[in-house]
Amino acid sequence: MKRNSGLIVGIGVILLAIGAYLITTYNSLASAENNVDAKWSQVENVMQRRADLIPNLVNSVQGSMNHEEKIVKEITDARKAYNSAKSPAEKNAANNQIEQSLGTMVNVIQEDYPTLASNENVKTLMVQLEGTENRISVERKNYIEEVNDYNQSLVRFPKNMAAKVLAFDKKANFKADEKAKEVPDVSFE
Repeated sequence: MKRNSGLIVGIGVILLAIGAYLITTYNSLASAENNVDAKWSQVENVMQRRADLIPNLVNSVQGSMNHEEKIVKEITDARKAYNSAKSPAEKNAANNQIEQSLGTMVNVIQEDYPTLASNENVKTLMVQLEGTENRISVERKNYIEEVNDYNQSLVRFPKNMAAKVLAFDKKANFKADEKAKEVPDVSFE
């Protein structure tokens, strides 16, 4: 009888250890998943900052420029698309449209209106654009690192087994637009 009770206690201890491991693993993976979501929220935050800031800056510069309605419309449309986007992929596509429109505007300012570049409003716009793009780049980097850490934890033994049992899946990492691979042609002629 003593032997049976020892066996039952041993099995109970093993089951308790497995349960404790699963609970601990679940909690750490859930926290890691939340961290990934929080990092993406910060990427969206800085992209939203740009979507909010740039039109206001463009409006102040537009008084000086008073031209290129097409570019302003593209930026406005891209901003609307960003604000109505639901998924990270849609937000990223709208973000790419904003970047493209802003690049066009910068080229117009530098190529077609060189004297305008000395205007203080244009200088402010350029500084804000650069700062905003740097912020987005930093937050994308943070997101990429967080996704990498999370995905690494899903593939390492023994967490990978618990992750499968607990239905945790890998997160998709940031993927640049295909056009980003092309070197932009910048000309000051």
